[in-house]
Amino acid sequence: MAEVKRENFGHMPMEDGGGEVEKFVLQSDSVRVEILSLGCIIAALETRDRAKQFADIVLGFDTLEGYTRKHPFFGAVVGRVANRIAKGKFTMDGKEYQLFLNNGPNSLHGGARGFDKVLWSPQILPNGVCFYRLSPDGEEGYPGELKVWVTYTLNGSELAINYRAQTSKKTPISLTNHAYFNLAGQGSPDIYDHEISIEADSYLPVDDTKIPTGEVAAVQGTGFDLRQPVQLGKHLKQFHLDGFDHNFCLPLGRARRLVARAHHPPSGRTMEVHTTQPGLQFYTGNNLDGSLKGKGAATYPKHSAFCLETQNWPDAVNKPHFPSPLLLPGEEYNHTTWLCFGTA
Repeated sequence: MAEVKRENFGHMPMEDGGGEVEKFVLQSDSVRVEILSLGCIIAALETRDRAKQFADIVLGFDTLEGYTRKHPFFGAVVGRVANRIAKGKFTMDGKEYQLFLNNGPNSLHGGARGFDKVLWSPQILPNGVCFYRLSPDGEEGYPGELKVWVTYTLNGSELAINYRAQTSKKTPISLTNHAYFNLAGQGSPDIYDHEISIEADSYLPVDDTKIPTGEVAAVQGTGFDLRQPVQLGKHLKQFHLDGFDHNFCLPLGRARRLVARAHHPPSGRTMEVHTTQPGLQFYTGNNLDGSLKGKGAATYPKHSAFCLETQNWPDAVNKPHFPSPLLLPGEEYNHTTWLCFGTA
């Protein structure tokens, strides 16, 4: 059973609506997690290495101020729709909806003030915390009043994140957590010595604005074939890749399945990702540039962390042959992702 503690983390600036931000600490024998009521942000995640030493393996900030300034969604829950929507537009039942453009010509991770930038209402559970918010009809251009619950629970070395939502009108929805990991410990300069595998036979090629072209391409014989573990640095060189920022298409079905594994041989740390979601965005921190001052005055240069974001496929609302992101009144959106930590 995990121990759960609650403490104050600071106050939101008045221009962001004010309000107290709380931090929740979930702790088991092998894992310690800190989660904020702002954006349901995973602010710290400590796991043991082979020598039983703890290190914090997620990027972030020591103080609230870091999270209230512009940053690349460190540790946050993003929504109402994770990832990119082409030209910030979609048409539903004959009506066109225009969203805020915050990523070149596209809308990314819910828009200007997505789920990552708002305060959630917390409720402590025996081994975790449940966050709730009501997203108003029309928020960031999305239709329908949306009730959302995000629940973090820690059991031994497994952190579960459950996402639930109900809507008053038909709306697209896709929720994920945007934690940036470095199994050597946050602040380590790169992830080139990590081994990564992803259980996907296909991926989505993208255009130069990172929008899927619509093709569902086989990974076989390409640099996107990660079905067997690859050492990241060597693999990027071999295939002349600048990094990954792509959706991998997971085996269909609503059951829990193992979809990715990361291993850091020098420390022995491992992380497995299990999910019920249809997609996994693998991102290697290509846009990190060392300009942000992170925890313990660390800087975060390019390729100093990776994200394994379980979600629906990007731009699915504009691609009828992709899994549908639409939620109808009377239905419930319900997905879970499990992060399992260990050593090898």
